[in-house]
Amino acid sequence: MDFSVSAFVERLNTTPYLNRETESNDSSPLDEAFLRDLREWTFSPSYTNTKVFLIPPLVCFVAGILIIPSILFVILSRFSIRQETRYILLGNALLCDLIYILFYTLSAVFNAANLKLPKETCVLLLFLLALAYCAGLFTAAAMVLDTYIAISFPLRYITILPASRAKKVIVLLWMCSAVFLAILFLLLWSTQNYMTYVLEMCSVPVILVLTLNGSNATKLCYWLTASVIFLCLFVMLCCYAILYFKTRKSGIWESISSRASVTFLMHHTVLFFYFSPLLAFLVESLLYINSVIGLKTGMWVSLAICNILMILPKVLFPFLYGLRYREISASLKSMVRRKRLCMMSPAPSPS
Repeated sequence: MDFSVSAFVERLNTTPYLNRETESNDSSPLDEAFLRDLREWTFSPSYTNTKVFLIPPLVCFVAGILIIPSILFVILSRFSIRQETRYILLGNALLCDLIYILFYTLSAVFNAANLKLPKETCVLLLFLLALAYCAGLFTAAAMVLDTYIAISFPLRYITILPASRAKKVIVLLWMCSAVFLAILFLLLWSTQNYMTYVLEMCSVPVILVLTLNGSNATKLCYWLTASVIFLCLFVMLCCYAILYFKTRKSGIWESISSRASVTFLMHHTVLFFYFSPLLAFLVESLLYINSVIGLKTGMWVSLAICNILMILPKVLFPFLYGLRYREISASLKSMVRRKRLCMMSPAPSPS
């Protein structure tokens, strides 16, 4: 990230971009004060310590690679499992998380190694990251709605959400995510004069901070995206609350260690981990826009949010959801036992 940010600053300083600032204040999102702060951040000794934030993505990547493909294999290889809507949605959510972890770790490694990516590669990488995150969030909301329908309408659940319809819902979620992000990317590309230089760094935390210094169109995209995410999380929270009030008189909440109580706590834990990064970004944005915190503090906060808070739920999700289902956990245990027996069985003696 040292090379990319330095190159970004130098390119901006050597172009006539700042000379146009006085001509159009609305189209010049970066001013001299911001560039000075960015330059100080780039060449400060503390900037080199940001590579420590590479550790959480690498740890999450290793953990995700170990567990997510195993659960996906179980879902795809068992006919009875892949015919249930909840497992189809779970598999799609895990696929989104795996894609996000993979590409974000690659992005973090490239930035830590000071590797300069081509602009087309950077655009593709950022688009895939945003697509995986958006599709994963929509799928998580669909999983909550699926649980709500299953409990509220148990007799009509099979007709409302059969497996065939769930697959169509997944395709629709990916299409909506791609169209929504394509519109945002095109709007940003057509309204921002400095997007060419921003793509040279290809760092998600830095780009998020730069977005707050963008034009009105950029800020509109920023708050529109935040509003969509807030809407999904609000729908999830409302469904959980309605389910609780509908089932609290059924007696399943009497014991704190009951399966219903543990499942309810697990759902809210996942919801908290999905909600906390957005809440942290919102607080950071308000503080930064109102000049309560500076660029250096904003960069540290963005790094912490992107490299820890946003990627941590992607690793906790398969452990909290995937291993919670009895069918999946039983299949995984069976696979481990068979592999252990194969390793312990003696090799055939040569004839």
